Amino acid sequence: MDKILEGLVCSDHSVTVKRAIVKRVVEAAEDDATEEQCLSMFTLTTRLFLLGEDAFQKQTGVQVLDAYARCHRTEFEHFFSKDFVLILLQQGFGHLDRKDPAIIDYIHCCLRLLISCPSVLEIFSVIQVEVLRMVCERPEPTLCARLSTLLSDFFQCIPKDKSGVLFCQQLVRTISYFHCFASQDRDLREYVGQVTKVSTLLQNIWKADPATMLSSLQEVFAIISSTDPSFDPSIALASLVQHIPVQMITVLIKSLTTDQNVKDASMTKALCRMIDWLSWPLAQHVDTWVIALLKGLSAVQKFTILIDVTLLKIELVFSRLRYPIVRQGALSVLSHMLLSFQHSPEAFHLVRDLLTDLPKPTEEKIKLVLNQSAWTSQSNSFGSGFLRQSGKSETGKTGLINLGNTCFMNSIIQTLFMATDFRHHVLSLHLNGSNSLMKKLQLLFAFLAHTQRAAYAPRNFLEASRPPWFNAGSQQDCSEYLRFLLDRLHEEEKTIHVLESVKPKLASHVDSTRTDPAGQTPPEMGHESPETGPQEERKTLIETMFGGTLLTRIRCLQCHCISEKEEPFTDLSLAFCPSATSRYSSQPERPSEEPKGLYQGSVNGGSEILDPGSSASQVSSVHSVTVTNEPSLTVPDMVNYFLAPEILDEDNAYFCEKCSSLQRAEKTMQVVSAPEYLILTLLRFSYDAKFHVRRKILENVTIPPLMRLPVYSRSKPSESFCPASSSQHLDCPESSENLAKKLKPSQQDEKDERRKTGQGVREDRSVQPALYVLSSVVVHSGVSSESGHYYSYGRNIDGADGSQHPARHSPLNEALQNGQAECNPSNCSALSIPPQQAGSSGQEAKDWLLFNDSRVTFSSFQLVQNITNRFPKDTAYVLMYRKQDLPEESTDGGTAQSMAKVSSEPPLQKELLDAIIKDNKLYLQEQELSARTQALQAPSSSCSFRPNGSDDNNPPGSCGPSGGGGGGGGFNTISRLVF
Repeated sequence: MDKILEGLVCSDHSVTVKRAIVKRVVEAAEDDATEEQCLSMFTLTTRLFLLGEDAFQKQTGVQVLDAYARCHRTEFEHFFSKDFVLILLQQGFGHLDRKDPAIIDYIHCCLRLLISCPSVLEIFSVIQVEVLRMVCERPEPTLCARLSTLLSDFFQCIPKDKSGVLFCQQLVRTISYFHCFASQDRDLREYVGQVTKVSTLLQNIWKADPATMLSSLQEVFAIISSTDPSFDPSIALASLVQHIPVQMITVLIKSLTTDQNVKDASMTKALCRMIDWLSWPLAQHVDTWVIALLKGLSAVQKFTILIDVTLLKIELVFSRLRYPIVRQGALSVLSHMLLSFQHSPEAFHLVRDLLTDLPKPTEEKIKLVLNQSAWTSQSNSFGSGFLRQSGKSETGKTGLINLGNTCFMNSIIQTLFMATDFRHHVLSLHLNGSNSLMKKLQLLFAFLAHTQRAAYAPRNFLEASRPPWFNAGSQQDCSEYLRFLLDRLHEEEKTIHVLESVKPKLASHVDSTRTDPAGQTPPEMGHESPETGPQEERKTLIETMFGGTLLTRIRCLQCHCISEKEEPFTDLSLAFCPSATSRYSSQPERPSEEPKGLYQGSVNGGSEILDPGSSASQVSSVHSVTVTNEPSLTVPDMVNYFLAPEILDEDNAYFCEKCSSLQRAEKTMQVVSAPEYLILTLLRFSYDAKFHVRRKILENVTIPPLMRLPVYSRSKPSESFCPASSSQHLDCPESSENLAKKLKPSQQDEKDERRKTGQGVREDRSVQPALYVLSSVVVHSGVSSESGHYYSYGRNIDGADGSQHPARHSPLNEALQNGQAECNPSNCSALSIPPQQAGSSGQEAKDWLLFNDSRVTFSSFQLVQNITNRFPKDTAYVLMYRKQDLPEESTDGGTAQSMAKVSSEPPLQKELLDAIIKDNKLYLQEQELSARTQALQAPSSSCSFRPNGSDDNNPPGSCGPSGGGGGGGGFNTISRLVF
């Protein structure tokens, strides 16, 4: 058979004939054969295997060798002895060099055939010695990869004990000599595959014998820290990084950075070469190790190394961003470099020069990319032994951690933060080390805008801004909190204004010559007021942004004298029409409970829920805005109901000074000064005196994106006023705030009344509608006034970008012109945009954001408007609208509007910037030192996004309002309650 086989491979037969003959030879292996015949066949097949001229000869040798070795195992065991293996590894075979990879392949094949024979143990011992010698000779990647495959399949061939440690060290050093000079993709992929096989072998050895890992890592550092200019280690060493447990980062980095034997030059070389590893296509966790080493060096204040490495390598790191396969790691390292290189713009200038040929994104896109590029936003983490902190969301915004039923505060803070002009003014204030609440709000806004944390914990602000009657950890009302917060901020600034006005007067008595040439005393505090003017007329920032004025008129229907009073407001509390209050939650609360003090006061303990059979209910069925089942109630309907006239009679009659008796009177309210930000609270929580329960009104309210609010001009004194009471203040119990809606006659009744008296009230006020665009919505999720959860939607509305001004868009201009013709200017009305025009901008889909405690995600106005339809117990509670210039007003240079709108984000003051940098450094330390908390860390205590459910701790239940529209608002808050 051996002669047949030998003649076959040299013949000119076709491949088909040759294969048939080979098949016959393989089948003949089962026949009896002498030892001499078997040895002859083994020699022939070995020669074909190793020296075959083509693939067919090599394949023939493999097949025949496999068949004869299995059928004549004893003869093959004598043939493939340890001496033969030693000859192959030390001398080769024929003209084949001992370093040829085919030698390793042949040994690998023969070992599989002898694995069950006792003699294989002797062969293993020989290979253990020879492979150590081979790796010390620095084999090429191809040979080393074949050797790694052999050792991975036959782990008994790997050297043991001290020889094993030495073998790992030498294998690491062998990898450092790997280099690939090929330019073809196929060759490059083959090279990467070979390196991967070698690194996988080391990984398996480290797992089997952990003692070999530390010595291997020491060898790696010795190689990359070498300052020998003639030696340039291969970046293939990066393939080892992914096999090093990330739990060892803290120990290894600390050991390296604190080792006094490591010179600065060696550390610089090591760090530079680790950064070069970012170019290795399959390396994982290289960026984690690089950033950890950068942080470790910063912790021991080795800033010289950090500066040198950053300036040397930042251009290389930036260039890696062009390759998607390594972009993520390069991006995280680049972000860390840029964010930590604070003392000089030199590093930024190096990168800026490389940006000239790239397309320039928008400012918002740059902010988004920077937020996502921070090292805290990368998917790589330190592993199970370290705190896994999720990075910022794709929105680039920062969430607020729920500190225990504090979603009422989180939703309000995010709403104020999204009031762009207000945020700009707050960040622009110079408070000069003040410890005021405004200073704390400024710091909180700065953190929300610039922190690297995914979610910030506002503990200090919570302690400073919590109303005294709010119990820590209890459910609270976000509307009540908002009013208290604005009132506190307003009163603080008023106090500052008073002090500023008093100090110059005191100084003038001491030395009247200490004034500037203009005769004005410069302010001693850095608190810049948003308005200029005489000290007594200076407005606070809260007044400028949220302050409006309501004019309350009461006309005696007997003598027709009119009494007027102007009252400031920061929000309007909108009651539901009486017919809407019947649509309650189907789950009443416990009747035994009494209303909590968080509610604004009820009217003489009464209820707004009317008896359907009463005459009063029949009279009140017709209002200026009729509420029916179809169509659904809208926000303008509720505003019109709030501003609609009401009749004061019977128990609520008006005492007329001219008549000197209680008289029937008409009470009206008009907005005479519109705020820059209009806050509307929908009073959804009511007390049912009939059943003695508190309920939530689940009525769906349509929220318009644009709304026109009637604003009346202030009138001059006229003959329609009663001379004796023209300056009279309202002394009735309801003068301080607009309490529960009393029964009002229909419009026909009012006409009849005026016809009866023979005269009406002359209106001498012009109406100038103010356009408002929706900015934020706070949603209450729950069926009870005592529990639930708050989350908010918000969008940026400011004067910096024309695209953010709905009033300047051509579709809106058309809507305004059409609305001007169709709508009564004395009524609040909604402006709608055709869907095809409203959706023409692709940016609208990402204008809206959902703030749910720690989580911030993109949303859309459609989701905001349909939230109650999708989740019946999720209802809009607090709305914020931003005042916009009407098209005809946008061209004049009104100082008030230009003053109230800041064009761009103000630069951070040094004190705020230092605080943020300090906190970011603290955040890095938290990531390093929080290893053991990962296993114990539960999901965030804040509410995850489940808008149709309660997300807070239970018990005591989810964060919810303990009453609707709680009292104590700023500037004698005007509110019309449901109670």
